[in-house]
Amino acid sequence: MKRAAQILISFGILLLVGGWWVGYDGLMAGASEKKPQPKEVEVRLLEAGLKAGAATKVATVVRSDKEWANRLTIEQFRIGRTHGTERAFCGVFHDNHKNGVYFCAGCGLPLFKSDDKFDSGTGWPSFFQPFAEENIGETTDHSYGMNRTEVHCVRCGTHLGHVFPDGPKPTGLRYCINSAVLNFQEAGPAPKTETLLLGAGCFWGVQAAFDELPGVSGTEVGYSGGWTKNPTYKEVCGHGTGHAEVVKVEYDPAKVGTEKVLEYFFKIHDPTTLNRQGPDVGDQYRSAIFFTRPEQESVARKLIAKMNEAKKFSRPIVTQVDLVGPYTAAEEYHQKYHQKHGGGCAVPN
Repeated sequence: MKRAAQILISFGILLLVGGWWVGYDGLMAGASEKKPQPKEVEVRLLEAGLKAGAATKVATVVRSDKEWANRLTIEQFRIGRTHGTERAFCGVFHDNHKNGVYFCAGCGLPLFKSDDKFDSGTGWPSFFQPFAEENIGETTDHSYGMNRTEVHCVRCGTHLGHVFPDGPKPTGLRYCINSAVLNFQEAGPAPKTETLLLGAGCFWGVQAAFDELPGVSGTEVGYSGGWTKNPTYKEVCGHGTGHAEVVKVEYDPAKVGTEKVLEYFFKIHDPTTLNRQGPDVGDQYRSAIFFTRPEQESVARKLIAKMNEAKKFSRPIVTQVDLVGPYTAAEEYHQKYHQKHGGGCAVPN
């Protein structure tokens, strides 16, 4: 009987674990693409020197379950999208003492600063105030027979944790946050190389253009911004992956700053046409900026606002600005296509 009971318990555990894996895998393969329309929220973005910028309105980030499942780890999805909790003292940031900024793993919005972090003894990263009040959303949580205040990223809805009224001065608050849904950027000198993933139509011509920009140290073409893992060119062209054709641009910020890189980006394509560039039509040809550092987002949005206000183009800019997600390098025959063949898609003057 004892042996039979052990077998039944083991089988039950396998069913539970298997059910989670099947459920998660199902999100990757068959989740609905229906999703609500974005709305505007007011936030403060990260600027140079790890400072908060002026309040600015941005669209909420809305992704399908398939997009989230492709972008996040299993643990991040469990916590951030299904309101889970990581085990105490197990998160990577609960004992982090480095100076810097913590930002949302889902959309890159800055959420907390190391200056506001304290050791609560609870086993989770704890902060007495957020990076900016605008960046944190709150809802009432009645789960487990308790009344708690749940906190989430106001832009993408990622569940972060809870806030309690037992923190230190000056606020008396304790933001108890899960490490898994945070990324961290340490303070200090800018890296010698920064990276942007840029979509501006057919990536053959875009790569050729950026290869000519002084300060750019390397380029590679590939696919990003969708929900399919390791897509092929044929799959991307089939409009079922959500990916854009992008150029991975690596540059030396001491020689060419982010703003100059983006000014050049807007010069070589039409950022006012949705999902097309000239005769090339489809979501893979959309204008897109995928940033890898939060400060790059601030630069991009300021530049777009400046150009729209100056009526640089006859129509409003529709360029997507988003935190970089999974990236897949394109097939070898696409790399440096212009150098290899001396032709292909053209780049506007």
